[in-house]
Amino acid sequence: MKENKQKMYDSYQENVDYITDRLAVDKSFDIIKLDLEYAETKMAMFMIDGFAKDDIMHLLMKYLSKLEPEDLKPDPLAKLLKTYIPYMEIDQQDNLNQATDAVLAGTTALVVEGVNKIIMIDARTYPVRSSEEPDLERVVRGSRDGYVETIVFNTALTRRRVRDRSLRMEYLQIGRRSKTDICVCYLEDIADGEKVDELKKILESIDTDGLPMAEKTIEEYLSSRHWNPYPSIRYTERPDTAAAHLYEGHILVIIDGSPSVMITPATFWHHMQHAEEYRQKPMVGAYLRIVRFIAVLFSIIVLPLYYLFSANPDLLPSGLDFIGPNDAGVIPLIVQFLIAELGLDMLRMAAIHTPTSLATALGLVAAIMIGQVSVEVGWFTNEVILYIATAAIGSYATPSYEMSMANRLTRIFLLLTTAAFGVAGYALGITIWIIYITKMKVFHIPYFWPFMPFSYKAFRDILIRTPIPLKNRRPTFLNPQDPDR
Repeated sequence: MKENKQKMYDSYQENVDYITDRLAVDKSFDIIKLDLEYAETKMAMFMIDGFAKDDIMHLLMKYLSKLEPEDLKPDPLAKLLKTYIPYMEIDQQDNLNQATDAVLAGTTALVVEGVNKIIMIDARTYPVRSSEEPDLERVVRGSRDGYVETIVFNTALTRRRVRDRSLRMEYLQIGRRSKTDICVCYLEDIADGEKVDELKKILESIDTDGLPMAEKTIEEYLSSRHWNPYPSIRYTERPDTAAAHLYEGHILVIIDGSPSVMITPATFWHHMQHAEEYRQKPMVGAYLRIVRFIAVLFSIIVLPLYYLFSANPDLLPSGLDFIGPNDAGVIPLIVQFLIAELGLDMLRMAAIHTPTSLATALGLVAAIMIGQVSVEVGWFTNEVILYIATAAIGSYATPSYEMSMANRLTRIFLLLTTAAFGVAGYALGITIWIIYITKMKVFHIPYFWPFMPFSYKAFRDILIRTPIPLKNRRPTFLNPQDPDR
């Protein structure tokens, strides 16, 4: 929803009073209003304490204090903009509402008597942490920098790796009240223009007060299936990963206040990729990818399959009759699995809220005390602990945290269908899961591409990490303008 435009008044004092009232200067201690007089001309400066760079503003005020009345003639606005305010990021504004919104975002507004425009000085700085390697996307070899919570830093980290004249950084603001800064980033010569226009149209149509959860709020507007646990957007905190996707033809959404950059469109298999695979030799990277796929597959099917064999031992061939608990324990097996699943999530949440210095101790307590004692008192069997641990390792081996949580819900769903209907329930659950994710679409693109619809060459590149010199074509599902690398 666009805000009404308020043009500047003819009176200097009316303009100052309007901005003062709109910013509620007398009600917020961090909003600064300076009443100045330079060259026998009244001026008013509005800024936010903590956003404005004190040294730059002090230097500009020193230049203005040396002005004489004749220095501003015949055109005070042109003289100030081109001569007496020596700063790079300077603009003019005739909309009082937009000027006040810019002040709240950190820009300094200078109102000058006799000038029909407000001078906007973008001398702002934001509190920001240092660029560090993301915890969820660590690599053995590779860059150690990562995105931070400030949009300008993130765009600079991206442009540092993509020195292409066709790189576009388009600015948007979302949120009637929050006015959150958004950047849509893409390579104009590669990305599909229709997808870029569609994404911007969706972003511009978002009508909400603010984005308190930043990128997650945006994702819920971009995704048409709100109750679907599978992620439709890939996130990364690594600039090199984001740059690699830009060269393929993807579109990035960078949001101020979030260290995670959104990559769209993204299929199921994009959530299975990790930068480590491309930081090793092709053979090693291919091996790591296959191991990761096996781990993720195990995290979904092993628990329900073990329960199926335990409940129906006649399904096992003679060589595998050791599978299944010797003593089922006092608690039904399906209840043991459900309790263990809930316990894992409880431990995960406890680890998140535990200080780093105590996290290792918490892990030891959970692994030794809880696991061992629960077996001794008869709550769990040893096999349940083993297979739950196998599923947990597979979940943690999933590069995408969102994908691992979706797979965990799928595992619980398969457990319940197997417990309720046996062999038919297991087969039905697997079938429903496959149909569900193959029918999904992200920006009109099949979520399970290139497995469904099948594309041999594309699926081969996904299943096995192909050497970079042999990957001379961009993914066809992105419809890139330049298909050759």
